[in-house]
Amino acid sequence: MTEIVLFSGGLTRIEEHGQSTGIYKKPVIGPVELSLAGLAGDIQADRRVHGGPEKALHQYAVDSYRRLAEQLPAIAAQLLVGSIGENISAAAVDESTVFIGDIFSLGRARVQVSQPRSPCWKIDHRYAHDGVARLIAETGLTGWYYRVLEGATISSGDRLELIERLPGAVSLAELWQIWREHRPDPAILERLSAAPGLTPSWQKKLQDRLNWLRANSGTPEVARTLFHPRQG
Repeated sequence: MTEIVLFSGGLTRIEEHGQSTGIYKKPVIGPVELSLAGLAGDIQADRRVHGGPEKALHQYAVDSYRRLAEQLPAIAAQLLVGSIGENISAAAVDESTVFIGDIFSLGRARVQVSQPRSPCWKIDHRYAHDGVARLIAETGLTGWYYRVLEGATISSGDRLELIERLPGAVSLAELWQIWREHRPDPAILERLSAAPGLTPSWQKKLQDRLNWLRANSGTPEVARTLFHPRQG
C-alpha cells in the first residue's frame, strides 16, 4: 500500500509538428472526480493512443525516473516525477511487480491494469532530447494504463492498494519483454494474448503475430519495427 500523487492537464500546441499534446501535466490540488473516462479536467490530444475507457489513467513508476536519469545524464535534472505525462505517481510499484488485470483500490475508487504505455515521439519533444522514447522501449520502463471499474472522488495522499490478482496474470515486464523478442515462442504469445484484463487492441496484435509465426514457421521472420516513434 502506497500513497499517490495525482497529475492532470490540458493541451499544449506543438507548432513545429502541427499537433497538440497532453503530456504537460501539473499536480492536482484538492479532490478530483475520477470517472470511467478518467480524471475530471484531464485532456488527451489523440484518444486513439491515450485515454478512453481502456486507458483512462496512466501511472509511471517513481524509480524509473532514477533509472532513466542514470542513462541520460544530460537531462537528469528534467526527469522529475510527473514530467512524462502520468496521472498517478506512487512509490514501491513498477513493471516487474504490477500485472495485467491487477485490481487496485485508489482511495474509494477501483481501477484495473489494462496494458503498458507504448512510448512515442512526444516524450522526446517533452525533454528536448532525442532517444528518450527509444530508451524507454528498450528498457521496458513504459508505465501502464488503468481502466476505471468504480469511480469516486480521489485526492493526492490517497492510498493505492492491490486488492486482487487474477489467475493466469502476466506481469507488465514479461509482456513487454516477449513482445520485443525477434521470434518469441508461439505458446508464450498465446498465453500472453489470453492474459485476463488485457485490452482488446493488445490481444489483437499478440494474436496477429502468433498467427504470422504459425503460418511462417521454418522461414526467416520479416524484420519488424518494434518501436514506432510516431505512434503516440
